[in-house]
Amino acid sequence: MMDAFLFVGLPYLSLLLFVVGCIWRARREKFTLSARSSQFLEDRQLLFGSTPWHIGIGVVLLGHIMAGFLPKVWSSLLTVPGALLVVESVGVACSLLAIVGLSVLLVRRLTSGKVQAVTTPADLVVVGLLLAQVVVGLLSAVHYRYGAAWSTGTVVPYFWSLVKLEPDMTYVSGFPPLFKLHLTLAWVIILLVPFTRLIHLLALPLQYLWRSPILVLWNNARRRREAVVAVARAETRREFLKGAAGVAGAGGLLALGVMEKGVNYFRGPQPDPEVEAALLSKKLQRLQQTAEERELELERQRNEMILVARYSELTENKGKYFIDYAMAPALAFKDKDGLPLLISAKCTHLGCTVGSEVDSQGRILCPCHVSYFDLRTGRPNEGAPAKAPLRHIHWALVDSTGKVVARKAPGKPLEGTVDPATLAQCSVYIVKPRSNAA
Repeated sequence: MMDAFLFVGLPYLSLLLFVVGCIWRARREKFTLSARSSQFLEDRQLLFGSTPWHIGIGVVLLGHIMAGFLPKVWSSLLTVPGALLVVESVGVACSLLAIVGLSVLLVRRLTSGKVQAVTTPADLVVVGLLLAQVVVGLLSAVHYRYGAAWSTGTVVPYFWSLVKLEPDMTYVSGFPPLFKLHLTLAWVIILLVPFTRLIHLLALPLQYLWRSPILVLWNNARRRREAVVAVARAETRREFLKGAAGVAGAGGLLALGVMEKGVNYFRGPQPDPEVEAALLSKKLQRLQQTAEERELELERQRNEMILVARYSELTENKGKYFIDYAMAPALAFKDKDGLPLLISAKCTHLGCTVGSEVDSQGRILCPCHVSYFDLRTGRPNEGAPAKAPLRHIHWALVDSTGKVVARKAPGKPLEGTVDPATLAQCSVYIVKPRSNAA
């Protein structure tokens, strides 16, 4: 219940009051939008407090804004080696700078009599909250390292779920208390913006970039000439600032583009999820195939005979594929005399796998470049691209008791006797060549 209030109810309440309050104050009290300056009352401590505070918090907020509005660019940037360490180091350093500056400003508010005269309780509350927020953020960054990286998968989706009016607090409900406090303080500060001097964030004097300079007329001729020169200089300066702002904006966009290109260069090509899934699937298939091939290879190294098929599974017109001791494809047939016939299925031309179908002339076809091989002799047809014959393979018949009843090596007569009555219960094995036997 508390999480629902802190991470769903409070954010919407803060944003609602922020929008309504800022509009109301801009319409009813527009002259209070800018911060009341106290520089005339005390400027030394202000210099040493305001400058580091604004520089430090500006850099930290810039990092938060980039992560929130450009999460892909930010994540890509952090994948560059060393970039994450640099970002974390800069963030910690700027947080310390902001804490020092804000501490000086708080001491100034509490010790300077002139500044105290224009200080309201709301000012002290704001400074205290800002100081607490930066300190908590710094502690979170130190205790839970590399938040710049993992926040793009937690805080950023949570933020955009609020924007889409589909709040999903599961992204942050599991955070440690310190980080929850940091997030809660952020919403409280946003809530207080319309009611405190923090609203001066919305009163940036951007109109000075395009507003015409004020012309002061003098009765004195020399003064008039000086005024004309001053106006011309002011106009030139204004045009220069407008051009500089345009160049800076274009340069910023160009820098983002160059940065993204640089990140992509170091990361390499990034396929879309479907292509990446297909590539991973192919890699997995290759790994599985490699593992299976290695398993077959080890099996052939350990055993003197490898099972091919039961004799009853063999036919004369269609062969059964298997892997021989050379880790090459081979085919097992039943010959016309009823005995097994085992022949290599690796074409002697370019190594393609020969088809398993036997044509009417007792040949098998290599479909790659159309070479026909005689099943009994292994020889290719005349004019075929393949010139060498397919080799026959040494086989053995083993009965149901595990006894070898017959065997036949290529080019040698049959060893043993075959009983047609028990042939159907036998199994066909390939025998390890003597040259490979260990």
